[in-house]
Amino acid sequence: MENFSELVKVRRSMRKFTDEKITAEEQRQLMRAALMAPSSKGLHSYEFVVVEDGHQIAELAASKDRGAEFLTGAPLAIVVMADPAVSDVWIEDASVAATMLLCQAEDMGLGACWVQIRERVDEQGVNAEDNVRRILNIDPSKRILCIVAVGHKGMERKPQNEERLAWDKVHSQTLIF
Repeated sequence: MENFSELVKVRRSMRKFTDEKITAEEQRQLMRAALMAPSSKGLHSYEFVVVEDGHQIAELAASKDRGAEFLTGAPLAIVVMADPAVSDVWIEDASVAATMLLCQAEDMGLGACWVQIRERVDEQGVNAEDNVRRILNIDPSKRILCIVAVGHKGMERKPQNEERLAWDKVHSQTLIF
């Protein structure tokens, strides 16, 4: 990507992927970006679990009621979590790290999509965080924010339509839109 303005315009949620695997070097580049995410007081409360196993990814896809089915087609799932004992703003820290993952994936020409886990439940009403902890044997002290699905793009998405920007949501004393 040539510049950030172009990146934010073309980055779209990708829910269809090819069968091509994500290489170890690509994974390293993705995780490097996530680990560089700013955090409150530099505490870096976030942590990640990188999942390549198709069976585990399919289990993760069933960890919540709706909106995660497409995970089964992703060659890589990255669980984004944090330790609330490290920072009281762990949600914000983990959100910024997940956003860095999404942007890095796009910059690499990969597709990615955020799957919300925190505050979600499965079809039986079981907490989605508990499901993810069970599937991946994650310490109960960690809070799970989301899963980022990553893969080579299996569909085309048009860039953001700037004509549809909701400028009425910007409140400013000096800017005129």
